[in-house]
Amino acid sequence: MVKEFTQLRRDRTTFSMILFVPLMQLILFGYAIDTDPRHLPTAVLVRDGSEFARTFVAGLENSGYFSIDHRVGSEEEARLLLQRGEVQFAVTIPENFGRELVRGARPQVLVEADATDPVAIGGALGAVGGVMDTALRHDLKGTISSLREKAGPVDVVLHRSYNPEGLSRYNVVPGLMGVVLTMTGIMMTALSITRERERGTMENLLAMPARPIEVMAGKIAPYVMIGYIQSAIIVLAAKLLFSVPMLGSLWLLSAVLIVFISCNLALGFTLSANAGNQMQAMQMSMMMTLPSILLSGYIFPFRGMPLWAQAIGSMLPVTYFMRIVRGVLLKGNGFEEIWPNLWPLFIFLAAITSFAMKRYKRTLD
Repeated sequence: MVKEFTQLRRDRTTFSMILFVPLMQLILFGYAIDTDPRHLPTAVLVRDGSEFARTFVAGLENSGYFSIDHRVGSEEEARLLLQRGEVQFAVTIPENFGRELVRGARPQVLVEADATDPVAIGGALGAVGGVMDTALRHDLKGTISSLREKAGPVDVVLHRSYNPEGLSRYNVVPGLMGVVLTMTGIMMTALSITRERERGTMENLLAMPARPIEVMAGKIAPYVMIGYIQSAIIVLAAKLLFSVPMLGSLWLLSAVLIVFISCNLALGFTLSANAGNQMQAMQMSMMMTLPSILLSGYIFPFRGMPLWAQAIGSMLPVTYFMRIVRGVLLKGNGFEEIWPNLWPLFIFLAAITSFAMKRYKRTLD
């Protein structure tokens, strides 16, 4: 027993992992996860200048579900924001809204939602009808007070874009590609250097006239091909088994894949260069994959998390890949639409490669 305690005390990396991983799980599940997100970015197109239209917009914002970030001038502009993922909802208040409301003609208000993540929009769509009635109740007075007694003086039309049936598999299956590539990519290369050390073949690697960047490229190149094979299997299964719509270019998705796969493999190589043995490398890879699954928006709505959790998620490459793969397959996005989520992957790849080169040791010490 004394011997085990002594070994545990000497292996400080393993001991810190034993304490840090459960603590990280406790914080993430306790504070970061929220299945009923609030303050979702919303674009509003107001074509009526009446006080009723202003009251309705204010009611949306006061409900806590909607954050009016964009006031647009056309339906095309609102739908472009939806397609790029910059807003979760686009609300259109038509012309003569106030006049028809006073006449009791039940004017229509269109609420378009980005339904690629059905969980994220469920609470807001369920509340919008009540928000409408509550907000307008104070303005229905005098000669139009009788409208209060009627259920729904306004007809709210809900339109779920990109996933009209609200099927969760349309959201989960494409996102699974990012999770699988992250988990396997990091774990496979996390063992690359530590395995060489434990097998005693590191001397041969160091004796070769190869620069660190060439060693890294040689280590990760075979796994790039494996990543493509995994991706092809998931795409085929998504199409044949789950009937996931594929509206965008698979060639564009293939071009993005090499950047994303390289990010994960370079991260795994960095962990391997810093780990003392294979056990530590596996523990480090687990510590990286856990937030990648929970904070990327794969299972839980990204915008439902607190700002500190969103900041951590924004440093993970899988967060951006989730948006790209869902945008390409479900929305038919092209290069222009995915570029805001593509350039962070290039930045991450350059940064993690530079860090790996500094940490790669050319000696056995």
